[in-house]
Formats: sequence, C-alpha cells, structure tokens
Amino acid sequence: MPRLKLSLPAHVDFQTRLTVRITDINYGGHLANQALLGLLHEARLQFLQFLGFDELGSADRPGLIQSDALIAFRSEAFVGDILTIKLTATDFERTSFDLYYEVCTDERLVAQAKTNLAFFDYGIRKAVPVPDAFHEALTLQRMKK
Repeated sequence: MPRLKLSLPAHVDFQTRLTVRITDINYGGHLANQALLGLLHEARLQFLQFLGFDELGSADRPGLIQSDALIAFRSEAFVGDILTIKLTATDFERTSFDLYYEVCTDERLVAQAKTNLAFFDYGIRKAVPVPDAFHEALTLQRMKK
C-alpha cells in the first residue's frame, strides 16, 4: 500500500512554534501520534484566535468542529525539539474548509497533516455556512503579507 501523500498549498496563513514535551513521547522514545494531533489542535486554536475566532463560538459567531484528520509522519521528533507548525486554510465549501499543516524542526520535516473543519452552531447542533467575517479576516491577513 502506498504511503499517504499530501500536497500542501504554496502559501502559509499562520505559523507558530511549540516544544515537544516529555508527555508527548511514546514508548518508542519519539513524538506519539496522538500527541502530534494535540499539538496540531493547539496550533489551530492559536490560528483561530489570530483571526478573532474560536472553536466553541459565541452568541454571534458559530464554532468549529473537526470532520476528519490525515497525518503523514516524515521523521521522528524528540523531547525538547522545537516544532514550527505552518497552517494554511483552503478548499472552502459552503460550511467547511481544509486546514493544512506542515510540522518541522530547524533540521527536518516531521509531519504533514490536513484536517477538515466545519462551522458548527453548538446551540442547534448543526453545520452552518462559513461566516463572511472568517473569509474577511483571512483575506485581510493574507493582504498584510
């Protein structure tokens, strides 16, 4: 079976740096798969806050819910490694979009990932259209680069 291949977009909307903690290490002595998903979650929350959004939403803005996740490991990461996580939002549909991640140390590519996120009204428990305000915030940040 061929390995999972992700084609990441050329541009980057946001990046952050996170350190691999001892609690992120598995019995093999390297970054655990579930820990990487947690680090991606933290990076995503920072990205959303950067745009003025959050996953739970508010009275005037919907939240977000993750529909799926794909992770392709490319090399190991170890306790103390500082990971640069780059995020790019793309492939917008009526209620959702894809968020791509590139995870690197200064020396190597560690992983590539993609999640699909749907805007979600937690009050009525339904997916809702991508807010214009989200498109506007993202466009504004891209224009600043």
